[in-house]
Amino acid sequence: MGKSTGRPQAFSSPEEMEKKWEEFKAYCDNKYVTKHEFSQRQGTFVSAELKHRVSYTIEGFCVYCKIARITFYDTYDHDPAYSNVVSRIREECEANVREKFETGEIPPQLSALWMSKFGYGTNNNVTVDAKELVDDWIDGVMSHGDKG
Repeated sequence: MGKSTGRPQAFSSPEEMEKKWEEFKAYCDNKYVTKHEFSQRQGTFVSAELKHRVSYTIEGFCVYCKIARITFYDTYDHDPAYSNVVSRIREECEANVREKFETGEIPPQLSALWMSKFGYGTNNNVTVDAKELVDDWIDGVMSHGDKG
């Protein structure tokens, strides 16, 4: 008799994937990192374990679940049974990173790099005509003055 050559799925149901996703988020929100700083008062380096949130990513989720990212996409991304959970995972990854930019947890200089992962980009083709801006401003000021 032939044996099955495929690997078993990492998640037996969408509910199991969702449960693992919730575990992963708790893991990300409760990471501890060791910080080292020089203490002038003590004249030596001091270390402390500090709670630090890390961003939710599909890559991180796959590592947490011990599956390859390609396996995640090939197995679950187009499976209608998992589509709602996979879509929510993507949306929560995006919302998590956006929140961290807005609260300053992630430096704003990194926003283009991070947000490009979610389909956002910068528009480098924007040109600003200073004369046009000044003329528009003057027209606006003058039109408000006529009302008084």
